[in-house]
Amino acid sequence: MSILGIDIGGSGIKGAPVDLDSGRFLAERCRIPTPDPSTPEAVAEVVAQIAAHFDWNGPVGCAFPAVVKHGVTHTAANVDDAWIGCDAARVFSDRLDAPVTLVNDADAAGLAELHFGAGRDIDGTVIMLTLGTGIGSAVFSRGMLVPNTEFGHMDIRGREAEHRASDRVRKAEDLGWEKWARRVSEVLQRMEALFWPDLFILGGGVSKKEDKFFHALDCATPVVAATLRNDAGIVGAALAARR
Repeated sequence: MSILGIDIGGSGIKGAPVDLDSGRFLAERCRIPTPDPSTPEAVAEVVAQIAAHFDWNGPVGCAFPAVVKHGVTHTAANVDDAWIGCDAARVFSDRLDAPVTLVNDADAAGLAELHFGAGRDIDGTVIMLTLGTGIGSAVFSRGMLVPNTEFGHMDIRGREAEHRASDRVRKAEDLGWEKWARRVSEVLQRMEALFWPDLFILGGGVSKKEDKFFHALDCATPVVAATLRNDAGIVGAALAARR
């Protein structure tokens, strides 16, 4: 079975048809810059262009940078505020004339890692954190997703976790890798105290640099790097559509 997966971000929108048995792309992915302003109508038009690129007329899964409940987007991270309270799944479905499933972008990445990546075959509680502009989170218990957790906003030393330990903060404050790893460790330790996970998966672009900071992480739970990297949102969106 194959489904078109699309990953909508603040700077780019990318997609590809995904083989759901293997998690592999069936064609080279297509990427188009996110329109400015990134209104629902403008983004839906770009999604339609990607679907047309693959001559796609079946179900579509979209990973989106927002809290998503029953197809409605309740926040707007790095996209236009018009998305807040928008029935986004209907906007996309009407434009594509096809069923569209919408899922939070971090949840999509987590779904991909759990099925085809670093979390595969883990029977327990798995927490994925994406370290980028902010901190996204996805929590799974025995393979079941708890959606829209948003743990990047929890308080650490009087500031939101993503305002202390995101990769953006590392760059903005010119933190050394070990000093930044101590901040990331505080986030992991807080998550351990609340959930007692069996595995942490760290994603985002910085996951490619695990050799620079993993050795300095301090927590009791095993920590691994995400393996699907930039493909995770597309693959996870397709998986969400199958569900």
